[in-house]
Amino acid sequence: MLKLTSLFGKSFPVLVLLTLCAIGFYYAGLDNELAYRRSEITAGEYWRLFSGNLLHTNGWHLAMNLAGLWVIILLHQQYYRSLGFALIFILLCWLQGIGLYLFYPGLVGYVGLSGMLHGLFVYGALKDISVGMRSGYLLLVGVIVKVAYEQWFGASEQVTEMIGARVATEAHLVGVVTGILLFACVMSYRALCANKEIKKAE
Repeated sequence: MLKLTSLFGKSFPVLVLLTLCAIGFYYAGLDNELAYRRSEITAGEYWRLFSGNLLHTNGWHLAMNLAGLWVIILLHQQYYRSLGFALIFILLCWLQGIGLYLFYPGLVGYVGLSGMLHGLFVYGALKDISVGMRSGYLLLVGVIVKVAYEQWFGASEQVTEMIGARVATEAHLVGVVTGILLFACVMSYRALCANKEIKKAE
């Protein structure tokens, strides 16, 4: 346990909780109640904007997304504490659902963490850049190139077959954009707070 905590940092308890929630939702078969479905959201079931991120089409889909979540946190664990990571996760999930609803009216259904994971990956890459790590530029350019390729050529057929559904590449694009927006908002808020502290000190 101590080794895992040292690897994944202070976000480890939240990471475990999210993993258990995703597994629990999958085996509970809650798609009818929680999946992102545009018609139900329009009818007032707004929680689906968030909860659809935690559902998956099959075991492969679940395993790939959870593996992605753990790898991303392993890569950027130094930036997160439990409460901060939980807040970022929640905001990215909401932004993901809202972005899909506002900008992709043709997408009638969606489940999975992949869109949010793209946002989390971009957020971490921008954090790397902000502290002077050049690798952050490589990560950011890499994910942008990947998503741009998907928008033009579509997702891998192998992945589509594995998850048993069309890969919602729209969600990946929304994830990248929301990750950038969230990072910009967080940095602006911190700069504003810093300026207030400076003024108080004066």
